[in-house]
Amino acid sequence: MSEAATRKRSRGGGGAARRAERSAVSVETAKYIERNIPLFEVLNDEALGIIEENAETLLQEVGVSFVQNPGALDRWRAAGADVSGERVRLPRGLARELVRTAPGEYTQHARNPARNVVIGGRNMVCAPVYGPPFVRDLDGGRRYATMADFENFVKLGYMSKWLHHSGGTVCEPTDIAVNKRHLDMIRAHMTLSDKPFMGSVTDPSRARDSVEMCEILFGKEFVQANTVMTSLININSPMTFDEVMMEALEIYASNNQACIVSPFIVGGAMAPVTVAGTLTQVLAEVLAGIAYSQLVRPGAPVIFGAFVTSIDMNSGAPTFGTPEAAQITYGAGQLARRLGLPYRSAGAFTGSKLPDAQAAYESANSLNMGLLSGVNFMLHACGWLEGGLVSSYEKFVMDADQLGVLHHFARGIDMSETGQAMDAIREVGPGGHYLGCAHTREHFKSAFWRTDLLDYKPFEQWFEEGERDSTTLAAARVRRQLETYVAPPLDPGIREALDAYVAGKKASMPDAFS
Repeated sequence: MSEAATRKRSRGGGGAARRAERSAVSVETAKYIERNIPLFEVLNDEALGIIEENAETLLQEVGVSFVQNPGALDRWRAAGADVSGERVRLPRGLARELVRTAPGEYTQHARNPARNVVIGGRNMVCAPVYGPPFVRDLDGGRRYATMADFENFVKLGYMSKWLHHSGGTVCEPTDIAVNKRHLDMIRAHMTLSDKPFMGSVTDPSRARDSVEMCEILFGKEFVQANTVMTSLININSPMTFDEVMMEALEIYASNNQACIVSPFIVGGAMAPVTVAGTLTQVLAEVLAGIAYSQLVRPGAPVIFGAFVTSIDMNSGAPTFGTPEAAQITYGAGQLARRLGLPYRSAGAFTGSKLPDAQAAYESANSLNMGLLSGVNFMLHACGWLEGGLVSSYEKFVMDADQLGVLHHFARGIDMSETGQAMDAIREVGPGGHYLGCAHTREHFKSAFWRTDLLDYKPFEQWFEEGERDSTTLAAARVRRQLETYVAPPLDPGIREALDAYVAGKKASMPDAFS
């Protein structure tokens, strides 16, 4: 039989059944990643000790600023810090002692308990892109995001098998007033998905609204006893904690809701150009921020965050997927583990304007770095484009598909009797093949990761189907997922209560667009 005939035959019969199985509508969500592989470490104990010592020196000699937040200054003063104006200097060891009460692991509950996630330990939870004001797709190009776009991304996240978390501001819906859009965004996460989600941090009142909406969804007592949100608190690097973020942190911590305390660092602009210097600043900032969360409520769940990129010294633009950012991410993971804290970093980062080869290279570097550095909560795991300015529909499903690779790699190597496959080797013997042996028939469906997107067809079939590239395939998948989306069931009484809350809040204030 000729090679061409063999290919033609392989596309018939069972192939049709397999294609039908792959195209069936599914809202299966894989369990969060549990690593069964070693982590990659770039720093030895001596280097880690130097960075930790230098961070303590920074906190003692330079200190950090808590801007326009007299309550925070009072808390620090009562804890034994030296407060001068808005500058807070911490005696050596104070921050580290306060951090001890933060849990090393916690459960974030979803409204569907089957989708709860455990953040910390050897686990990794993947959440989508966060914060872009623009969106891009193959048909509409680059444009300002709307609430319809936001809802589409929540639906795509719900439909994505390898994505464990619905995220937060998957894009910024600019067609709704700034002071009201958070209400629609939180409601969308609550009603269009049953995965865990994030709350609003752009104003303390919006954090309060997020908590109150969760009390409608989960029940007030449940919220006070359990963590149902993990939200992002950025530090205004270098060494500054602004009042908006800190007051949002205070609300979440006091209500037992988790916060990622994360410096936002562009190396060379907001931190030193060296890896060790940046790690020192990151550690000092995180220690101060997490220590403050424990002053608000000892035992409040919190994550050691590190968002770090380098800078193009010619254009001033941030760069992604670079070796220096990788070294910082690996090193920060080691520092987080020494503190016994969950770790947030990495994502499908790229500076590319399109979901092209640059985007693929940079995102692959960043995703694998996150897995091997010990990240427990990966924000921006899919959809990030143009340095975080754009949420891309096509890249969202491309990245979400690739997260399956991380799941399978993290399993490690099966060394059980099945994994050793000695019976298969004996059965086939010299010169045979494994396609029909009993071991292959029993395990072939689950043995290999299978893409739901990329093209592995023979050239002739690919040519006949229009020579579609990855972006075209991704656009088709976006359309298919949105067309087949069905919302997860929600108690009608809860939905009515959420709608009434949102309507009442919106009616209580005029629109503001700044």
